[in-house]
Amino acid sequence: MKNITVIGVGYVGLVSGACFSDLGNRVTCLDINEQRIANLNEGIMPIYEMGLEELVERNVKAGRLLFTTSYPDALKDAEFVFIAVGTPSDVDGQADLRYVRMAAESIADIMDHPMIIVNKSTVPVGTGDWVADIIRRRRTDAPEFSVVSCPEFLREGSAISDFMNPDRTVLGSTSREAAEKVAQLHLPLRSTIMITDLRTAEMIKYASNAFLATKISFINEMANICEALGADVKEVSYGMGLDRRIGHYFLDAGLGWGGSCFPKDVKALTYMAETEGRHPHLLHAVMDINADQRKSPVRKVRELLGGNLKGKVIGLLGLAFKPNTDDMRDAPSIDVVHYLTQAGAQVRAYDPVAMENARRNLPKVEMMDNVYAMAEGADALILVTEWNEFKHIDLRRITSLMKTPVLVDGRNVYDPEEVRDSGLRYRGVGRGYNGEGIVGE
Repeated sequence: MKNITVIGVGYVGLVSGACFSDLGNRVTCLDINEQRIANLNEGIMPIYEMGLEELVERNVKAGRLLFTTSYPDALKDAEFVFIAVGTPSDVDGQADLRYVRMAAESIADIMDHPMIIVNKSTVPVGTGDWVADIIRRRRTDAPEFSVVSCPEFLREGSAISDFMNPDRTVLGSTSREAAEKVAQLHLPLRSTIMITDLRTAEMIKYASNAFLATKISFINEMANICEALGADVKEVSYGMGLDRRIGHYFLDAGLGWGGSCFPKDVKALTYMAETEGRHPHLLHAVMDINADQRKSPVRKVRELLGGNLKGKVIGLLGLAFKPNTDDMRDAPSIDVVHYLTQAGAQVRAYDPVAMENARRNLPKVEMMDNVYAMAEGADALILVTEWNEFKHIDLRRITSLMKTPVLVDGRNVYDPEEVRDSGLRYRGVGRGYNGEGIVGE
């Protein structure tokens, strides 16, 4: 059993802390947000993630997982201190490191024994060296310490599984000994462990997310071309993915990427490149395509309703940026709502878990109790988030409830023929003969 402290109980910190405790370690999770810690001590989760509540409850009960707002309590006897605080984007795209700085300064003020400090937050290249410098400058008499970069690769909605069954564990440090000690923590996960230098480890995280974002933007660009030429992007994607050099992952056309990682990481990498005099043309194109993709469902609804959305009632199926999470950060639904309301439409929505968060972001949207209540009297529906429950709705019932039977499938969830048979006019994303301009006409 190792003594681990995790600073920050947001998405990454809470999942990592709970999983490390489930591996048999003693983990103390620290956050300066008193209400969040109080809630956790009462079993109230700050985020929705499948299996997380049960995982936290089990390890709290076993005495392996603790929550506190006290740095002295959290750092007492800590062998490893993981920094897992937020690094949001500034207005110019660079990562805001104020919370990382606060964590590093607080560690320096309290530390009274050797420890290994692990950057788990996604941070700009060079942050590991910067954290070490902060501690050395603040405490010239600081006990021995090392800084290790251990970027996270967790997907919201499957974060616990991703932690416990990782594709790889990336570690970077100027101290090989420190990196190997952190590697020991990850041995029970039985994944490939890569040890490199600090800056390379930090760059691996950014490069990975930028590449995945590029794949999504690429297939959305292909979808737009498919719509113009009458091809079906779902079949195109499948055919491409059969090539082992390409693969099927992240080749689903839709409304683009959102959430807490891809938007800020692509912006931050672009900013880093430009401040060093480089010209990341590809990254700019990736972001531009993604932004344009969110306009697509509104354009299609406008076409299907005769060009005018003023006074029309539009229902959104889903609000979270992806299924199995309540995360609304940079969700495509936010832009879709903005474009619809700008055009004069009245917007209502239903999401299985994200409506409470969505109310803060979208106060003018009428939140409905279920899909059928949302469809009643609606002029059009847009599927925004591909929740499983939306895949099995009664399309004939939906048709009977709507004022105008129009469905824009922003995630290509439905079979165009089945939608046509139900009486709905349909538009998908890049569906060509099967879904663009023919089905339901």
